[in-house]
Amino acid sequence: MRRRELIKGIAGSATAWPRIARAQQPLPLIGYLGSTTPAVDRPRVAAFLKRLGELGWVKDRTVGIELRWAGGDVANAREIAAEFVRLNASVIMAVGTADVLAVKQATTAIPIVFVSGDPISAGVVESLVRPGGNATGLSLEQPGTASKRLALFHEIVPNLHRLAVMGNVDVQSVRAEIVEVQSAARTLNLDVTLFELHRAQDIDTAIKASEGHADALYVCADPLVTTNQVHLNDLALSARLPTVHGLPENAAAGGLMAYGVDIPDLCRRAAEIVDKVLHGAKPADIPVEQPNTFRFVINLTTAKALGITVPYSTQLLADEVIE
Repeated sequence: MRRRELIKGIAGSATAWPRIARAQQPLPLIGYLGSTTPAVDRPRVAAFLKRLGELGWVKDRTVGIELRWAGGDVANAREIAAEFVRLNASVIMAVGTADVLAVKQATTAIPIVFVSGDPISAGVVESLVRPGGNATGLSLEQPGTASKRLALFHEIVPNLHRLAVMGNVDVQSVRAEIVEVQSAARTLNLDVTLFELHRAQDIDTAIKASEGHADALYVCADPLVTTNQVHLNDLALSARLPTVHGLPENAAAGGLMAYGVDIPDLCRRAAEIVDKVLHGAKPADIPVEQPNTFRFVINLTTAKALGITVPYSTQLLADEVIE
């Protein structure tokens, strides 16, 4: 399937509003670029749209909204960004560092609101307090999260000695997470094997290579992984590899455990920044916000399939236990 056809297919469930109506009664337009797929992104979009509605932005009445998804593909993100520029969007909301960068490459004039990994290291903003340029939003970065995640995982998988680590090294925030995980693993006396991801096919290769050679799998979160989360978790389960993830939805998709930022909450807060922009505020003057909601999720169904008994004391610490 050609890339343009793929994008149109992914956008098939987008909230498109009639071009004729737009011409008759011009409305401000929000372009939403999700980094994964409509199914994976549903809770994020729901939180974003719900908060917009609470702030008075009702689709087709007070605002136009175009939803698109890149499916974990940077080339798709670039095409969607260019489309939003052609549509003369009033503001573009982008989830995912690569997607934000794609939008920034497409426009220096249209305001951008993002949910992104470390936006400073990625070159998205000049600083958190004074972003500069045409972009602001919310950062996913929180130092120490990976160490806490691995410590919780070690409580669930106590006989862990050999840890496979999988991550998309094309993403700066993932590279930083890998360094933190390797450091935390040393304190737990774990042997680490790193598998670098660049494309979806690398997931299959990494899990096949880990089978029988690792006791568990640490998965660094990024759009490539999240887009393929069900497939990844199914493969890991078949290989008898317990998995730990960085996003709560990854555990809901079959992973054993996850601890990380609540992205739907960030998307809800992003709607408040979009509201400010639509009322005339400039992104350069709006400080980048930090995450303040984290969720610890344990999937007992997966634990049972792996023959793992999760300590009750650890279950009590979880925000959600899936049974």
